[in-house]
Formats: sequence, C-alpha cells, structure tokens
Amino acid sequence: MSEVAAPFAFVEAGADGACRGALDRADRLRDDADALKALWSQSRVILLDENGLASADDDGNLRAPYGREISDGPGGVGAAVFLGLDPHGTAWFALDARLTAFTAPRRVDLRSAAALWSAFDASVFAQARALQHWRSRHRFCGVCGGEVALTRAGWQGTCAQCGVEHYPRTDPAVIVAVSDGSRLLLGRQSAWPARRYSVIAGFVEPGESLEQTVAREVLEETGVRVHRCRYLASQPWPFPGALMLGFAADADADEPQVGDELEDARWFTVDDVRAARMRGEWGSAHDDGEGPVLSPSISISRWLIEQWLAAQPAP
Repeated sequence: MSEVAAPFAFVEAGADGACRGALDRADRLRDDADALKALWSQSRVILLDENGLASADDDGNLRAPYGREISDGPGGVGAAVFLGLDPHGTAWFALDARLTAFTAPRRVDLRSAAALWSAFDASVFAQARALQHWRSRHRFCGVCGGEVALTRAGWQGTCAQCGVEHYPRTDPAVIVAVSDGSRLLLGRQSAWPARRYSVIAGFVEPGESLEQTVAREVLEETGVRVHRCRYLASQPWPFPGALMLGFAADADADEPQVGDELEDARWFTVDDVRAARMRGEWGSAHDDGEGPVLSPSISISRWLIEQWLAAQPAP
C-alpha cells in the first residue's frame, strides 16, 4: 500500500518492523528522573501556548529550542512532558510556553503544521498537542473530584485523594470509503466549506467491533447497507484526540437517505471524483467554483478516496 500524504499521520515501517519518522517513546525512561534531567540540556523542547499553538520561526517552521536555552528542565521547569527519543538519540519534550521566558516570532496551529512541516516535526507537534489537551481536561479525578498529580514524565495522572490512576485518552473512530462496485458514497456536513464532500466516519461505541461500527455508522448516516469491509490504514487525528481507523467497504446500491448528522449524501461516479480531485481543495487556485470538492490532502479521508480511485479502470 502506498504511503498517504498526511505528514503527522503515517510513518513508514522498515523491514525490521521499526517505524520511520516517529519518536521512540522510550517508556523505560518515564520513571527515571535522573536520566531525564541528564538529557535535558541537549534535548529539544516544543513549546505550546494555551491555545495549542506551537512556537515557530519567521518562516513558520518549528522553533524547538534546546533545553539549555530554557531552564534547568524536569524538576526545574518541572511540567515538561517527555515525548521520546529521535533516531539520533536526542530527547524531545513538550512544555507550556507560559512557563518559560523564551519567545518565538510566530505561532502555528496543528492543521497548518500538518500541511507544511516535515513528517517528523508535525508528528511531534501532534503528540504534544494531544497530551496537552488531555492534561488540561483531566486536572481533577472523575471518580472523587480530587486533584490529579502528573507522574511518569507526564504520561500518568494519580488522584491525590483516592489514588485512582488516569492515562491519556484516545477515542477510536472508523472512516470508510463505501462503494457499490462502480460508485463512491460521499457525504457532507453543513458546517463544512461549501461543496466539500468526504467519506463516512463515526466513533466506535461501547461493546461493538470495528466492523460493526462501519456497518452501523454508514446505515445511520446514509441508509446504505454495508455487507463487507476491510481495514486499510489508520491516522492519529489529534483534534483533539481521536484515532481514525480507515476501511474500504462494499455496499448495496441503496439510495442514500440522510438524517441529523449529514446535510447531504450521494453516490459519485469515477468521473465525478476525478473531476473533484482536479479542482483541488476548496478555495484553491484550481477550484472553479463548480461541483464538489474533496477533503484536505492531510486527511486519511482523502487518502481513502485516492485509494478507491487508484483501483478503478484507467480513463
């Protein structure tokens, strides 16, 4: 399978099974305070403000200062989260920008970074942003209301009152390219930019398999009946903390019927989808203002569409 053009989403697996372009999360170091302190001065630190924007240079590229440029590190700044080690053995941390006097010319949001930065930089940003979001919303215990103290270099929260442990949360969701054999099912939400269409997606509910989720979500949102599906790939989607699990599905040629979740859903022919791809993204220089446009290139939804197109007969 070809690699999707989603910078922070996909990494290449080598022959040895290792992931290229991703941090070694080095779980073994999360409880080793002395080791983390020793790594700090030569480490790189991604700084996020209260809105989740990362520090960047004048050109909008990641500005991740060395630990020695900031303070004395874990135990000093203290709130830094250990993200892992890069292929060169350099440690990476994430820190709230307000805890340091270090300044950068610009701030960049995650969606912009995903489209413009290198795969490695965008992946680090995505990891840091997802952890920041979890920490900011789990300061108190959901069991007793006690204050949660962060341990294990920012990867575990422990309630000071009842002792319950809390861990970063990821919400699984399926996203599926549904075909009736010759057409692709696409839908749109009313909040999206005009004319944008995408594949069908939805969150996994308790007690169901991924395959059951695919069938249920497609039926609920479009009235189309899926009779088989297969897993293709996944993409972390830290907006704020989902994991998109991509599928291709075969379905009956039912007439789509939408309810509350979608504004519209319809079958598109190969020619329709190719024409939409030629328009580029909504508002781009190639967009002629007519007909549907597809989801952004950073998303697994667009990749699933491209995979479906690649399997169709050549024009």
